[in-house]
Amino acid sequence: MDKKLADVLLKIGDEFRDEISMGSRFYLEVDIGKQAAKCGHYELEEKYRNTFAIVPLKYPVKGMKVRVDGRTFVNYAQYECGVVVPNYVARDAGLSHKTFVPNNSMILNFA
Repeated sequence: MDKKLADVLLKIGDEFRDEISMGSRFYLEVDIGKQAAKCGHYELEEKYRNTFAIVPLKYPVKGMKVRVDGRTFVNYAQYECGVVVPNYVARDAGLSHKTFVPNNSMILNFA
């Protein structure tokens, strides 16, 4: 269990808590490595650079959108706060999670 990684993921959930909707097809990506650096955990920045947490959104945001096949998210886990991460990140963090069940098509929002 990596407490620093768990802290980063919980902060992502906290930052977006008012915008998260479980089961939504609209989502944002948050770079876990960049978020770790923002939280002062620089040792995690390189390891998780270009590894993305998925934040399911209540509503689409303005800007470009891309439709993504839901099968892209096979082997992803979802935390109680709604944040979704690849299974290997969930294992590293050691937080309680469940299997993520995406919609058939998801819509990536670029803010």
